[in-house]
Amino acid sequence: MSLPASPRHNLTAIKWLTYLMFLMFAMTTDSVGEIIPEVIKEFHLSNMAAGAFHYAPMIAIALAAISLGYLADKLGRKKTIILGLVLFAVNSYLFAVGNAFLFFVTLLVVSGAAIGIFKTGALALVGDISRSTSEHTATMNTVEGFFAVGAIIGPAIVTKLLASGLSWKWLYVVAGTICVLLIVAASLVKYPKTVKTVDEPIDFRRTMGMMKNPYALGFSLGIFLYVAAECAIYVWMPTLLTDYSGSYTFLAAYALTGFFILRAVGRFLGTWILARFNWASVMALFSLAILVCFAGAIAGGLSYAVWLLPLSGLFMSMIYPTLNSKGISCFPKTEHGAVAGVILFFTCAAAAAGPLAMGAVSDLFGHPKYGFVLATLFAVLLFTGLLLNWIYNPARDHLAKLDSSEYQKAES
Repeated sequence: MSLPASPRHNLTAIKWLTYLMFLMFAMTTDSVGEIIPEVIKEFHLSNMAAGAFHYAPMIAIALAAISLGYLADKLGRKKTIILGLVLFAVNSYLFAVGNAFLFFVTLLVVSGAAIGIFKTGALALVGDISRSTSEHTATMNTVEGFFAVGAIIGPAIVTKLLASGLSWKWLYVVAGTICVLLIVAASLVKYPKTVKTVDEPIDFRRTMGMMKNPYALGFSLGIFLYVAAECAIYVWMPTLLTDYSGSYTFLAAYALTGFFILRAVGRFLGTWILARFNWASVMALFSLAILVCFAGAIAGGLSYAVWLLPLSGLFMSMIYPTLNSKGISCFPKTEHGAVAGVILFFTCAAAAAGPLAMGAVSDLFGHPKYGFVLATLFAVLLFTGLLLNWIYNPARDHLAKLDSSEYQKAES
């Protein structure tokens, strides 16, 4: 468990550093939708080949998370975070000197590994600076809110660069510069210490053992279904809406921006909503709303999809950070790095496999709408699981036990 935080730890500064880390890496990972068309033109690639700009870093994050997530528990949060940030910063600057597609893909793999390292450290840190499992969930929603803001800023920077006649590569230089500032700040701030309370070795074998834990597996599978559905929007919705020719062409052109804005707004509202309503009921009802949006878009055609698919962002907003928080909170703080790695593995596996499966189904049946039929199936399974969770709430007693044993009041 974490030692009681003192004013020297400056928990407010630690929180803001964590928020900005998530904003910074979202600027790069969620900008691929704007970058891929430029890469296709620049290197004369097929859609599948250019898609490596999305799949390569996602796979790298997943592998780094599952294989190196335990570093946050073994080395400590601060060292792990700084290690990942240094690797990310150096790698980002290398984008400015390259001109080959394979070179860029290699850099994306390295950046994915760096993200996997510092993100698991940052996710584990959330537990150290929280005073209860409820506060953990609220903080996680705020953290993911800043990620959502980064997902808006990144594509906007790429659009501005391209409009100014500059290469998309400079986005990574911008991100690398922000990363350097974060490294300096993280080096100066005191972090709470996490004291090892068990004799079990902190290594990869222990992480793999968590795959058998029902709480880690249950929340990870829920996140897998959610991410597969979410990726349908930011990877394939623009393609689906290219055939739209109705009265709301402006809305269709900015549908993805609308989705990201609603997702960001919803995550910042998460703290307020989850403080007033049971988290399990919110998850079930919001997943039902997502299902209604997807099913309505399929049944009503593009004239409904142009409204409903962006709207789904508001209901998607709280699901990922809340499930992530509850899954991590089901473990002692000394294991938060490892379990964060397990959950992040499932997150990125879904981010890679979901869009790929949708693309294959769309190609098989000849239209992107069939890929969204698959995404609707993901939404059905997600709602079913979260409805059962609301009815039975299997983690309630376990979370209550850890709430009393693992969390202490932290001074701000």
